[in-house]
Amino acid sequence: MSGLPKIISVDDHIVEPAHLWQNWLPQKYREHGPRVERRGIGEIRHVGGGRYEQTFDPDGPKADCWVFEDLVYIHKRHVAGVGFSREEMTMTPMTYDEMRPGCYDPIERAKDMLANHVDGSLSFPTFPRFCGQTFTENSDRELGLECIKAYNNYMVEEWCGDSNGVLIPLIIVPLWDAELAAAEVRRNAERGVHAVCFSEIPPHLGLPSIHSGFWDPFFRACEETATTINMHIGSSSRMPATSADAPDGVAATLSFNNSMTSLADWLFSGKLVQFPDLKIAYSEGQIGWLPYLLERADTVWEEHRAWVGRDGITPEPPSEYFRRNVFGCFFKDYHGIASRNVIGIDNITFETDYPHTDSTWPESEKIAEKHLLGLNDDEKYKILRGNAIRMLSLDRV
Repeated sequence: MSGLPKIISVDDHIVEPAHLWQNWLPQKYREHGPRVERRGIGEIRHVGGGRYEQTFDPDGPKADCWVFEDLVYIHKRHVAGVGFSREEMTMTPMTYDEMRPGCYDPIERAKDMLANHVDGSLSFPTFPRFCGQTFTENSDRELGLECIKAYNNYMVEEWCGDSNGVLIPLIIVPLWDAELAAAEVRRNAERGVHAVCFSEIPPHLGLPSIHSGFWDPFFRACEETATTINMHIGSSSRMPATSADAPDGVAATLSFNNSMTSLADWLFSGKLVQFPDLKIAYSEGQIGWLPYLLERADTVWEEHRAWVGRDGITPEPPSEYFRRNVFGCFFKDYHGIASRNVIGIDNITFETDYPHTDSTWPESEKIAEKHLLGLNDDEKYKILRGNAIRMLSLDRV
């Protein structure tokens, strides 16, 4: 159609199949591991961020739900929205039978990707949430660690195993222990994994900040194994909004805000000096906000040096660390593409967000073509493919 290079999407999502933990957990943990139950649903109300209030009614519409300790997670249509019209992408409870099979079946997912001009797809978790915080919040650390390992084994061996590289592994780690997290990064790097989920703002999860030194073993393992740290919007379990009663459109419009605040954190943290080869990525954060954030950070570094300080933590302008270590990601951002030379053409990647409501599937090629109109072939290649190959250490061209 357009002659565009095949897309490598750096942000999609998996709806975990019902058998995952019951098949992949060691036998002794399966009784208490996550399981799927079909339940009647009463009411669901979004109360902000990723939080919902819900009731159950045996006579209500049926939905498949993940049950784990005292947590019940209801599958909803806006998380598995592909195949529905925009008007139908609501919080309606749903079963696996109502989903497009590509949401949870790797063979069908690979077919959907290839039909969408995509030959590489990196998928974030759903039930574990965007950085695995579900298993950090559960009460049993031993069980939580086994659930994480089971997820990663499934991700590498079943989800990605027979896809011929179309599906790219993305792992989660135990966030309560940086040494254990580092060990899980190294375990999976030995079998070719170069991408890990992390929180955009760990203190929002009750965890230490990136400035604390707590995470250094994890950061070191990521640097030494060329494992990129991927931070999805919402990976701090909090979405920006002005008030508890603000309309949902406020949070949806401001969803990039956590990426922006997180990047400021990283640019002044000194961690990209301490770990100069570390790569970090902002998933679904869009890129149009980057030029001003980088300009403002450099201005603060230069003009406020009397109190911001240049004590070796950030010896170079913050924008230099961005261009060396950071990747932005977009799916619809004309303003960002118009600012590509300010952002840096080598720092921009593309996503399709399958199967969420923002997904460009099945028209990702058309949407990419409109965004990249007027760009030269080298720029198109880098944005749609080349930068993702470098970001994820992929063995392809």
